[in-house]
Amino acid sequence: MAEGVATEAGVAGSAVTGPGVDLIPGARRLVHVNGRVRAGEVVVIVTDPTMGRYADAVAAAAREAEAAVTVCIIPMRDQDGQEPPPPVSRAMAEAAVIFSPVRISITHTRAMRVALEAGARVCMMTAYTDAIMASPALLETDFEAQADVCRRLGAAFTEGRHVRLTSPRGTDLRFGIEGRVANVLTNIPEPGELAPVPDIEVNVVPVTGSAEGTLTFDASVPYLGIGLLEEPIVCTVRDGGIVEMTGGAQADFLREHLESFADPHCFNVAELGVGLNPNARLTGEMLEDEGVLGTIHIGIGTSHTLGGEIIAPTHYDLLMWEPTIAVDGRVVQQDTQVLV
Repeated sequence: MAEGVATEAGVAGSAVTGPGVDLIPGARRLVHVNGRVRAGEVVVIVTDPTMGRYADAVAAAAREAEAAVTVCIIPMRDQDGQEPPPPVSRAMAEAAVIFSPVRISITHTRAMRVALEAGARVCMMTAYTDAIMASPALLETDFEAQADVCRRLGAAFTEGRHVRLTSPRGTDLRFGIEGRVANVLTNIPEPGELAPVPDIEVNVVPVTGSAEGTLTFDASVPYLGIGLLEEPIVCTVRDGGIVEMTGGAQADFLREHLESFADPHCFNVAELGVGLNPNARLTGEMLEDEGVLGTIHIGIGTSHTLGGEIIAPTHYDLLMWEPTIAVDGRVVQQDTQVLV
């Protein structure tokens, strides 16, 4: 089957079960609980040649729901944020619900933004694994119960002007958020919303150029094969961007990778995201790590797809433990506790 071609038959030859792993329960949760797929809805599943098992499982569950299912197989992307082929972008723009089991993220793309603006409900499945499909973060979380917490924290960000972020390991970052609208990712998306299942989170984009201070990441960088951090990555931030990044070999690898693009926007402080899934565990996998309650992540690079102005070749998230977040002087999050 040619890459980039849409088919209603699914991904030929891929199995939805493996040794001790049944993907169907997770796929049904994604379709019925997160995507809330209804009979007759157009469902587009974007996948790549390495992720066919997950595409097949979701396609089977969506067909059980009597949806009109199309699977699009795209070539492997070279890097996060690379656009899907034009025929796939057009299919996404016409979908009611999109699932994206891909190895390399297509979240921060124009194609995704167009689909969202057209009213798609999107369940992101970037770099899914059998462990995520069988994780309590997906199978046991009461997404409805967490939605109210998400909305309260989102309202605090949307109504706020200034943020101060601190942590016991030395983080002390300040930035403006006046005029920004928080992205509330309940994982039960409404039309025009993303759900990076099972990463329940609320995020907000700093006012461009406003971030100043120090960041100490001590949890994970679930990109580029870095995963769980062996030692902290310490970043100095001035005028909205990282100007120094130190630590061990993982810090050197990340810094050199970002420098290879020769684009200072790769170091832009693009996002503050708060993990809010009580069943998520830190594993080094992006979609579970970023939802871990008691962590926050700072996204660097592109902010445009989250509501900012910066377009960069990359967007990576770096995680830390035990955050304290104050909005306009009022503490709204402390470690695992949302205080609004």
